[in-house]
Amino acid sequence: MFDSDSSDAHPVFSPDYRIKRLSCTSWILGIAILVCALAVSAAEPASPPEYEFELKEVWIPMPDGMRLAADLYLPIGGTPTQKYPVILEYDPYIKNESRPGRFPIYSYFAARGYIVARVDIRGTGSSEGRLVPHEYSDQELDDGEHIIDWLSKQPLSNGNIGMFGISWSGFNAIQLAVRQPPALKTIISVCATEDLYQDDVHYIDGVMHVDSFEIFQDIYNALPGPPGYVIDQEYFDNRFDTEPWMLTYKGEQRDGPFWDRASARDKYASIRIPSFHIGGWYDGYRDSLPRMLENLEAPVKAMIGPWIHTWPNEPYPEPGMEWRHEAVRWFDQWLKGRDTGIMDEPAFAVYVRDWHPPGPYLDYAPGHWRYEDGWPVNRIRNRAYYPQRDHGLSTKPSTAVEHRLRYKASNGVEAGGPVMWWGDVAHDQRPTDAYSLVYDSEVLPEKMEILGFPRALLKFSVDAPQANWIVRLSDVAPDGTVTQITGAGFNGTHRKSARSPEAIIPGEVFSLDVEMHFTSWVFPKGHRIRFAVSNAQWPMMWPTPYLMTSSLYLGPDDNTRILLPVVPRGEERTPSFLAVTENRQLEDYVSLETDTSSGYGEVETVTRDVRNGDAVAVATSGSATKFPWGIQSTRERIEHKTSDEHPESTSVNGVYEIKWELEDRVLLLEGRSVFSSDMENFYLEYTRRLSENGKLVRERKWSKTLARDHQ
Repeated sequence: MFDSDSSDAHPVFSPDYRIKRLSCTSWILGIAILVCALAVSAAEPASPPEYEFELKEVWIPMPDGMRLAADLYLPIGGTPTQKYPVILEYDPYIKNESRPGRFPIYSYFAARGYIVARVDIRGTGSSEGRLVPHEYSDQELDDGEHIIDWLSKQPLSNGNIGMFGISWSGFNAIQLAVRQPPALKTIISVCATEDLYQDDVHYIDGVMHVDSFEIFQDIYNALPGPPGYVIDQEYFDNRFDTEPWMLTYKGEQRDGPFWDRASARDKYASIRIPSFHIGGWYDGYRDSLPRMLENLEAPVKAMIGPWIHTWPNEPYPEPGMEWRHEAVRWFDQWLKGRDTGIMDEPAFAVYVRDWHPPGPYLDYAPGHWRYEDGWPVNRIRNRAYYPQRDHGLSTKPSTAVEHRLRYKASNGVEAGGPVMWWGDVAHDQRPTDAYSLVYDSEVLPEKMEILGFPRALLKFSVDAPQANWIVRLSDVAPDGTVTQITGAGFNGTHRKSARSPEAIIPGEVFSLDVEMHFTSWVFPKGHRIRFAVSNAQWPMMWPTPYLMTSSLYLGPDDNTRILLPVVPRGEERTPSFLAVTENRQLEDYVSLETDTSSGYGEVETVTRDVRNGDAVAVATSGSATKFPWGIQSTRERIEHKTSDEHPESTSVNGVYEIKWELEDRVLLLEGRSVFSSDMENFYLEYTRRLSENGKLVRERKWSKTLARDHQ
């Protein structure tokens, strides 16, 4: 079947394990649905679910002798000589432990005639070797090219490889497409970006950011491989004792070569294979979709729906859609050579968002699907709105006036949302707006739709050498509730270049052109448009260290304004996407507990000391899952602290724990991080601790001082 360089391909499931195909009745019904959905097209329908499949574990050899661990979902039931395309997901999220979450996707593809390969990155999960030095390293991508080549040469493979994945595996699918390995014929990237500095979670909009991901990732990197969880000297040398990645990321505070290495933002021409990009309006990586549509010369499609950082077949919020059916049509087109008609359809499917009240929770996002030919959309026109002397927002310029704003470092909790990034569903904005410059339009006489990147063209000064500006666009309902639509931050020292930051000259007047994050919204008749400006969005963005007052200049000469990408009314083309048809589950894998919808730490409490201006925000999460070999539970608590009187003294104190209750022992892995600042420096103290049956086995500590580099 598939070759391996070792006969001890470590099966977790018995050799007789089979996942049966759908019943005859379900299969006929499924085909009927597909045929009806595609009846308008003369093209072939997507491959039907006609295969049984098995899961096999194999080793993939690397040139240096290390072996990477792979799960292969192999179709069964074809002819003796039949070969299949292979689709690869490649990340460090421990393939054995993530099987229950991925099974609904892998089983869908395997039943339709695809070999699905899931591979643990070197030094993670069950793979051998020393942990890679950071995300998207040369080692990771070099190994990725060898994986693709190996998969293409296996007996059951037809030689055509596709990549797909969400988040990390969506990122490296783009990055490997840039490298052009010969067997890689197409990719599908979900909730990912090609810009590692501005868009990712280490520096959001060029501003220092610390959240649960960095601590979570460090602990998972330090886990021994399942299901054996062997604790030996090799494990200590290659995983437990390796330097935390945070030490690297927090030292790279400006854009430059470190972030360029794997970013595709300046390498669009190198992507010469077809690519399909999927995102969500409540995900922080959505900006990449229109950029890909606009800049790629190879065939490209994109889709954006009403989801957070998740798969559209398991959406939050609803409604979901059967993206896997669209993925099969895409892979059939480029890996099986079947004309499915998918390239005859418009390039961009957009879920147009209607108004909803503020969060932080939203079960269903109202709206509808619409096709667009691509990006940019030619019929969209920018409409200028000007902040006014009386804090109105008008289509006519203001008279000259200076509006001053005192910096409040602890402002912005509501604007960051529960996970503290430009994703998820944000709270009512009124508490954040109370410490912002706010400008409201008149009541809208009719509904108005926007789609794209709103821009704020502003003229500022500040009485300090460093300041951040945050701009936000919101919808004010007749009852006064304020729903955030989009926004963006801007590091003022990056006003000329994020690669060569410069201190601000106190009192100097300068202009900023701030592009807000990609959005869709329909303002209802009777609502108002709100534009707000502030200097803080804590705890999402690290506060600047100086007490200060900034000034925003309005008037016909200053031409301060926002530009909204307004969509005129007209006829619409509506996709015929299928509803989610199945989410098959693995037996013996049972979710026992999930604290948050995102799976990450979410802000739970905020406390303020009104005497001294100190503020503390606590984010928590937890989960428990039963696996065939034991029970895993996780606990996370992150305490963010800042001070309005001393914003230089900001800190994040995080604790992440993973406990494994195995048949013969209990393992506990703990990561504790204290990241803090003063006027000149950042300080990182990190402790990694491993216990077995309540007894400490090993502990490592790291401490590092990093100069503040315009952060």
